[in-house]
Amino acid sequence: MVGQVWFVAAMLAVIVLARGVGERTGVPFSILLTLAGLVYAVLPGPKLQLDPEVVLVLVLPPLLYSTARGSSLLAIRGNLRPIVSLSVLLVMLTAFATGALVALVVPGMPLAVGIVLGAAIAPPDPVAALSVGRRAGMPPRLSVLIEGEGLLNDATALTTYQVAVAAAVGGGFSWAAASGSFVLAVIGGLAVGAAIALLIRALRPLFNDPLIGNAVSLAVPFVTYLVAEEIHASGILAVVVAGLMIGHDAGRAETGASRLQTGAVWSFVAFLLEGFIFLLIGQQLPDMLRGLQGREPSTVITAAVVTVAAVLLLRPMWLLFTQWVPAWFHARLGEAPGERLGGRELLALSWAGTRGVMSLAAIFAVPLTTEAGEAFPDRDLLLFCTYVVVLVTLVGQGLTFAPLLRILGVRANAAEEEQLRNNARLAAIGAALVAVDDLLVQDRISPALADGLRANLTARTERYQRRIDSMVESPDGAISWPQGYEDAITARHEVIEAQRQELLRWRDSGRLPDSDLRKLRRELDYEERTLPGSP
Repeated sequence: MVGQVWFVAAMLAVIVLARGVGERTGVPFSILLTLAGLVYAVLPGPKLQLDPEVVLVLVLPPLLYSTARGSSLLAIRGNLRPIVSLSVLLVMLTAFATGALVALVVPGMPLAVGIVLGAAIAPPDPVAALSVGRRAGMPPRLSVLIEGEGLLNDATALTTYQVAVAAAVGGGFSWAAASGSFVLAVIGGLAVGAAIALLIRALRPLFNDPLIGNAVSLAVPFVTYLVAEEIHASGILAVVVAGLMIGHDAGRAETGASRLQTGAVWSFVAFLLEGFIFLLIGQQLPDMLRGLQGREPSTVITAAVVTVAAVLLLRPMWLLFTQWVPAWFHARLGEAPGERLGGRELLALSWAGTRGVMSLAAIFAVPLTTEAGEAFPDRDLLLFCTYVVVLVTLVGQGLTFAPLLRILGVRANAAEEEQLRNNARLAAIGAALVAVDDLLVQDRISPALADGLRANLTARTERYQRRIDSMVESPDGAISWPQGYEDAITARHEVIEAQRQELLRWRDSGRLPDSDLRKLRRELDYEERTLPGSP
């Protein structure tokens, strides 16, 4: 038991170290952890085996829910056509095309077995791509497309995968039954996710205590997934829908304290789960290699090359097809000409198809035997091909994604985004001034208090207006501030830090209890977060 605790502690230390190195080098910590796992895999010592049930039930639901909570339901709905194209049509195309190609080059492999492989590697895992892209200033629309695709494609892939496995093990497969199961799984997933979200909305007034809100929030993805799976619906899709709807409603009934704490908790949970999973990916190498003993090297290499080539080529081909078809087709879909992606955006989106833990969990879940009691055909080869695809896309595409974005010049206009935020701040202050006037008319506040509130809001208005006037847009859309404004921001940071130090001196001298110190320090922390450039 003590040895296992030390092993987990060592893994946690590696995750923290990788995060720190990634922050300083710009390399996503998911890639660093995968490489660290590969190095550890060839060293002596205990290894963790990837349990697909643990991944599918305990890891994927909270990770997808965390991502969905932070996503924009409106942005995804506004880009629903391209997202569905990527997360449904491209996933199915990749599954069937890859399966057919691999079955063609591997002697004796049934088509259904090839489709099992294709379905496992079909859904991209956008964690690495989004991490790199956001750091490199990727445009918001590309981020929405990648994020939306990553949220919805797992349900398509898993349903296709289950149908293919049923065919491979000889479970009375029929296309009609499979299509019906697919439709029911999607409809059921949508219904369960929406029902859970509406239930949370109705009960939200009971969760004003931040601790209760956190407990409920942590339980939602697991309950949603299990309820959906219990009725044979798509648990993954249900979790995503619930997360999107709950995240969209968070600003209405949820208290500010609960929202801040819940957001911090989910950031930490996602950080730990992603860290352990990517570290686990690298450790699976010995199992992959042991399973290939006795195989013809030429067959293994051919299958791996064909699988990787299909994954890398099908995505850009599909994107070109969907974007460069005749203009009348887009017009019939109701898509304006300005909504179509340009060549640089298409290339960037093509290179964002990194695969990850979902692919490995699915392929590890392939049964060892068929219903006839025979060994599942070519299972070891399926594992190896999937592992190679994950490594090539995660490490290869992940490391080259940022340089590609810089070469293409695909980046968000930071100045426009900052301008929009400041305009929204000014609009919010305008609404607050109207509210002050209404309170005064209703005799709910005194004229003196109204004057004080107006003075505070006016000071904030002037501060934001100075920020707008001082902001300078560089040719590439980045923000640059005049030296005087940067000096003012630095001075405000130093003033806040001086207040923190004085509060610490009061605490150390016994004049201020620790509980009061934490409250006062939290006020300063919130004030610091409002400064430009703060995380």
